[in-house]
Amino acid sequence: MHSSRIRRALATASAVTMLTLSVNACSGDSANDTTVDFGYISDYNGASLLAIAEKQGLWKKAGLTPKIKAFNNGPVQIQALGAGDLDFGYIGPGAMWLPASGKAKVVAINTLAYADRVIAQPGIDSMKDLKGKKVGVPEGTSGDMVLNYALEQAGMTAKDIDKVQMDPATIVSAFASGQIDGAGIWYPLIDTVKAKVPELREVASTRDLDSSFPTAFVAGNKVKPEFSSKVVKVLQEANDWRAAHPDEAIAETAKLLKLDTDKVKSDASNVEILTTADLVAKTKDGTVDKWLNGLSDFFVRTGQLKSRPDPSSYYTGDLYTKAAAK
Repeated sequence: MHSSRIRRALATASAVTMLTLSVNACSGDSANDTTVDFGYISDYNGASLLAIAEKQGLWKKAGLTPKIKAFNNGPVQIQALGAGDLDFGYIGPGAMWLPASGKAKVVAINTLAYADRVIAQPGIDSMKDLKGKKVGVPEGTSGDMVLNYALEQAGMTAKDIDKVQMDPATIVSAFASGQIDGAGIWYPLIDTVKAKVPELREVASTRDLDSSFPTAFVAGNKVKPEFSSKVVKVLQEANDWRAAHPDEAIAETAKLLKLDTDKVKSDASNVEILTTADLVAKTKDGTVDKWLNGLSDFFVRTGQLKSRPDPSSYYTGDLYTKAAAK
């Protein structure tokens, strides 16, 4: 994490009152606490399990009360975890370098996601055509990741473009108004952009890359394993309901996000759902470690990580498999 972001996180933590610190410490440090502060991103990957868990009464069954809050990206949630403002959150593959660098723990793999694209204005037909152009990207996210992957595959670097850091909402408006030539961004936001620039070009996609891109749920480093185990069990039960009821899962997510069902269905088409049993098997046979190592190797090449860590240092696979057995 850049030093400025660390300073902001520290400043946030220091500004929290002693009472708030006490409440957050209870949720993170006591397996008997019932309140779960949970962050999410307003898309199918980030919100579907929370929508299902609420609708199916899974939180109540576990004796837990969720307090959910929407964020526009994963890195901001990692900051909130570090400051004690969240217990759990959701991240896409582009933010996986943060738990890999010790900022949080991955407690559950969610899906494999293929929603990220590099988009360009009409008339720009390749990554090479973006050379010297202004490209917007949310720093440290999967939009940043797909842009860096695409540059690497094209034999280019970030120095070959005018890379501009922007939050996701700003990218949508900036692209629509022609202020930027391209962007590293994801669905469903791309659908919003397409409504305004229907002739935009998709010049790179995670679907075309020979890698797997896991999304995940993360916990703050101070959250105790007993507390995480309860929450992970809820996520696993919601995950299996989602796998067995795809249409209903889309409908419940649309209700939570207050979006048209067709939009959420389009978003879900970029997602590969894995059952809990499959994720347990892939945790035990090393497949999940392979996914995480592939991302870490990439983040080493981009300079976001100094070296590839052992996945066991940040993915609590044993906790996941034990929760599934309960």
